[in-house]
Amino acid sequence: MIIGHQKIWQFLKKTAQQNKLAHAYLFYGPEKIGKKTLALEFIKLLNCQNTDFKAKPCQNCRSCRDIQKGQHPDLFLIQNFPIQISQIRELIWRLSLKPYSAPFKAAIIDQAHLMTKDSQSCFLKTLEEPKGKAILILISETPQLLLPTILSRVQKIRFLPVKKIEIENYLRKNMVGEKEFQAITKISLGRPGVAKDLVTIPQKLENYQKAIKELIQISNSDLSSRFQYVKDLSKQPNLIEILNIWLSHFRNILIEKCLIGNIRYPDYSLEKLKNILKKIQSTIFLISTTNVNPRLALEILMLEL
Repeated sequence: MIIGHQKIWQFLKKTAQQNKLAHAYLFYGPEKIGKKTLALEFIKLLNCQNTDFKAKPCQNCRSCRDIQKGQHPDLFLIQNFPIQISQIRELIWRLSLKPYSAPFKAAIIDQAHLMTKDSQSCFLKTLEEPKGKAILILISETPQLLLPTILSRVQKIRFLPVKKIEIENYLRKNMVGEKEFQAITKISLGRPGVAKDLVTIPQKLENYQKAIKELIQISNSDLSSRFQYVKDLSKQPNLIEILNIWLSHFRNILIEKCLIGNIRYPDYSLEKLKNILKKIQSTIFLISTTNVNPRLALEILMLEL
């Protein structure tokens, strides 16, 4: 289900109708904003057994069901990280084969920026010399980590946060309670993937509220307590998810201060909030893409809170 991004969707459908498809696309924008969802919908549109490109994919034919599950023989989905050169070589081999049952061979590389340099160099040859009816879609939050030569050979499509009303319409259709409705709308910040997760996995909303409670407590603690806290936090398997919750929390504070001033958060100036947001984003980036020591990165972040 696509939430928002209708301009992008209409553009992609039009290129399909007019047979003006690019051989490679880069969908880039914030995490959980709907890039992968729309990529799968696009592949379904191209390979659906019942579509004429004028409507959404039928969702019911076998081809659409298999693509949605990532199990279609003509779809190669890479989402295991880091992305090694062996995976790219297998992708190149798969794309060299004729389609098994669909009009197009398709590949989606999620978190494409996590390809190693060797993987990117290997992948570049496929971009330079595309073969047959194949569609490649790269998905990334940080496209600047991709080689310039890759960026120059893909059609770049930027994803922005969707309008609040789009999130609210989705929540109403899913009969979310009023309390949850307000909380999810505030937390999602225009990111459909966050809203979907919180609706389908109620435990995630509880985890979010727990993480915010701990964040508020630790923000009011001394430095020694903060360092002790991050010692345990650095070992959590869902560390990036927790940091994204912190990011969402401070973004909401910043928005509230811009709208109504210092009523609830007098200790946070706009400048301090901007610095905190930059530091959290930097910490997420370092932990996700480098071999940085998570505990050390978190200790540096604690100095900013």
